[in-house]
Amino acid sequence: MLPRNMQAAILTELKAPLTIARIELPSSLAVGQVLVKIHYSGICGSQLGEIDGAKGEDKYLPHLLGHEASGTVIAVGAGVRHVKAQDKVVLHWRKGLGIEAETPHYTWNGNKVNAGWVTTLSEYAIVSENRVTAIPADSDLEVAALFGCAVTTGFGIIENNAKLRIGESIVVFGAGGIGLNIVQAASLVSAYPIIAVDLHDDKLKLAMEMGATHVINGRHEDVQQAIADILDRKELDVFIDNTGQPSVIELGYHLTHAQGRVVLVGVPRKGSNINIYSLPLHFGKGLSGSHGGEAIPHQDISRYQQLYQKGRIKLKELITDYYDLHEVNEAIQAMRNGMVRGRCLVRC
Repeated sequence: MLPRNMQAAILTELKAPLTIARIELPSSLAVGQVLVKIHYSGICGSQLGEIDGAKGEDKYLPHLLGHEASGTVIAVGAGVRHVKAQDKVVLHWRKGLGIEAETPHYTWNGNKVNAGWVTTLSEYAIVSENRVTAIPADSDLEVAALFGCAVTTGFGIIENNAKLRIGESIVVFGAGGIGLNIVQAASLVSAYPIIAVDLHDDKLKLAMEMGATHVINGRHEDVQQAIADILDRKELDVFIDNTGQPSVIELGYHLTHAQGRVVLVGVPRKGSNINIYSLPLHFGKGLSGSHGGEAIPHQDISRYQQLYQKGRIKLKELITDYYDLHEVNEAIQAMRNGMVRGRCLVRC
């Protein structure tokens, strides 16, 4: 029997705190749906963008949020083949194996609450089969949550978007949960120098622990001059922007050489456009947006998990803050204020 109700964080109004309430679940699962007990959920900058309406009008209000978590499968709907009850799983927003089911309909005081193919900021979640990937039963479920986005996106950006090579130089602008994993992945491929830029010294200290060779505090230093000094008259190969700020994107485009690559991870607000001289794009310069590092969850999660198990990458160290579900608005505010040093997890 499915649980009848659960506590959830609901986006009811843009630019306002989430509402924490008990909502009702459907009485049965549709084809391809999976019911998961959520253990730990991450909060990504994408959720902050959703709350702020960064992409414009939100026609799905009220709705649930979250796209990165660990959990245990409680039940599966017809047609599900890749996970089963009692499996430990990672929930992710990139498509994996299996069915893309219809999205679930929850109810709250008799009214519909929308949800996408995956949501995670709730006690339970009904998700599509292709948004969950099974992991070993003895997996660390705190660390496992990071495989839903922070790790797969960060590592995928280096592997698939930037295609960073040994000895190439890289600037990672923004040292949050994804940025720190970009730094760590750059270190794995022996890039040099690896320059992390942020506004908070504690985040930059963690970036050094993840493999950054140089750090720049953009609040106190001239970033362009500091990068030039570190490169010592050499040209920059790769610039990764996690901020979505047009001025930062334009800076990265200016700093990279004629065949350099600029990868956009953060998404500018709707109406915030960049101004660049496009001719270099015709002669080898690259400017591209990343879509979750183009990660393939059912392939990449097991690869990266093996690296963690063998001690080749640091993930536990990235988890710096914990909140309970009813404290989710405090977690969001801490992220906005730059008080979260690495990745925060919400215990659901």
